[in-house]
Amino acid sequence: MAAEFFPIYYISPVFDTLISQIKPVLQERFAFHALHTPDLEKADFSTPQILLCGQPEFEVLQRRTDLSSALATILSLEADQPFQTEWSDLPWLAEYSQEKMTPERLTFILNRLYSISLTQQEMVRLAAQIDKQHHRLQDLNEIGLALSTERNLDTLMDKILKSSMEITASDSGSLYLVETRPGIEEDAQNPFANKGLRFKWARNMSLKVDFSEFSMDINEKSIAGYVALSGKSLNIPNVYTLDENYPFNFNQSYDKNTGYHSQSMLTVPMHNPKGEIIGILQMINKKQHWQNALELKDKDSLHREIQTFASEDESLLSSLASQAAVAIENARLYEAIQSLFEGFIRASVQAIESRDPTTSGHSERVAVLTVGLAEKLDKVTEGPYQRVRFSRQELKEIQYASLLHDFGKIGVRENVLVKAEKLYPDELETIKHRFDMIRKGLENEYNLRKLQYLLELDKAKALQLFPSLEAEFYQRYADLEADFQLILQTNRPTVLAQETSQKLQEIQQRIFTFNEKELPLLTPFELSRLSIVKGSLDQEERLEIESHVTHTFEFLSQIPWTSELKNVPQIAYAHHEKLNSRGYPRGLSAEEIPVQSKMMTISDIYDALTASDRPYKKALPISKALDILGFEVKDGMLDAELYKIFVESKVYELIHKEG
Repeated sequence: MAAEFFPIYYISPVFDTLISQIKPVLQERFAFHALHTPDLEKADFSTPQILLCGQPEFEVLQRRTDLSSALATILSLEADQPFQTEWSDLPWLAEYSQEKMTPERLTFILNRLYSISLTQQEMVRLAAQIDKQHHRLQDLNEIGLALSTERNLDTLMDKILKSSMEITASDSGSLYLVETRPGIEEDAQNPFANKGLRFKWARNMSLKVDFSEFSMDINEKSIAGYVALSGKSLNIPNVYTLDENYPFNFNQSYDKNTGYHSQSMLTVPMHNPKGEIIGILQMINKKQHWQNALELKDKDSLHREIQTFASEDESLLSSLASQAAVAIENARLYEAIQSLFEGFIRASVQAIESRDPTTSGHSERVAVLTVGLAEKLDKVTEGPYQRVRFSRQELKEIQYASLLHDFGKIGVRENVLVKAEKLYPDELETIKHRFDMIRKGLENEYNLRKLQYLLELDKAKALQLFPSLEAEFYQRYADLEADFQLILQTNRPTVLAQETSQKLQEIQQRIFTFNEKELPLLTPFELSRLSIVKGSLDQEERLEIESHVTHTFEFLSQIPWTSELKNVPQIAYAHHEKLNSRGYPRGLSAEEIPVQSKMMTISDIYDALTASDRPYKKALPISKALDILGFEVKDGMLDAELYKIFVESKVYELIHKEG
């Protein structure tokens, strides 16, 4: 082994005599070469060796820049002169430098140099191994850090598989996850009784093959199932020459169907911190040159390139599998928390809308429109918003703020919240009863006067007066009915005309006496209700409705949002603000309103205009709703650029697809 490993080269005739005398001794230990090529500029000194040369060759070698790191010892010797060396790392040679070289002395020096070179070789090897281990551990730490920050489960599994293949120099890899099968009871004696293995992710550097998920039983018939049950790693040099003692066989269908060649395989379990197995990592075909794809049709190339996984690979993959298990558990927990939180949000929205069924679906539609507008804004390359971009988390922030923008309505009295007309039903019912009493009173008065005529006058004279009495009655009855119809008409949440307002005041002045009691057709309070200029709410009620924005902010501010979602309360807080500072509740200026809120305002108004018929309004066609938004843009209330994107990108169609 040593003779093949360690050569001595000599290229100067001055060594011939010495070498000839000790050659038999040297050949027992060294690989002895006579190097006749004088081109020392191209000589390779990267491996341990001793070079014996004359002074001219020594001067040539001194000019070599790579000798500082070479594993070579170079000695020069002139005829009948002591040898010389200028390498400072060989101080022990100084004592021989002034003495004439003899065969015995040269043999001793060469043997010592040989031992030193072997030691240096081992030190270099160990240093390289330590450096390699250092980089692998560093890579493992970096991989662990990258995995710990990933929340998307699919992306996480892809990262796990890619990192596993890289750290073990594998050509292909698969990831299985343990899943609970519904409808099967748990068994305390068998933790896998209601479990299965799902083939979840795969990568292959040499073959582009689409993979599909599938589920398999956890048993000893498959390699992955065997590892899951045993909880121990399995390192197979060649899957086609399995030990007959194994209870499993290698499934060759993948290789047959795709033309791939599986050979070495390393399968390790993924243990979570509780010691439970949550999945399996399986690496296939360790490669000598990891970056290169396998030549699948070249058997000789496959034989040279594919290697057996080392114990070091098993240790590294097991360590990575443990980190991956923690990362997957965290991602699953994050998804569960996310699902729980979104369930809470949906339940909150349902609680709001259950108080006013006519607005059902409004919050969801506003969220769809606002997120859709944000996604369009994300692609704008010119204009005032060309630099505005939203991350995935920021889009989620917009979605949550939109879904919860009306949550504060839960703090508004229900009768105010669902008030469809200017008068509450009981208030209108009071007016109806009053008018019914007045109608009865008119009838009674009419009948009493007829009876009085008959009692006080002769029949003929009385009958002559009846027509005028009847005409007066019907006129008063018609006037009363006209007043009532005007009240009903005015009660609707339309814009109140000045003429109508004047007629209401006249009606309120009319007094009817019934059973010696004076009854006004309208009380001052009822007149104030009916005199609401626009909509159905008076000033006090409008302020109560508007307070829902503040209630929303105060409620959302109580939630411990993550840093990615911290702006949800502020975004929802400003969805009724207007650019001209005439919005509510704070009258913010355009610069103070977040762009997310500006988008939500457009979405909120659009859905309110186009939503299905409500008691207080008809659903408007899309074109009419867009026109109204355009008018608000001209009035300086809505953002012109956002409105333009909303219209030109047809964001509004997102909630009309099914229609």
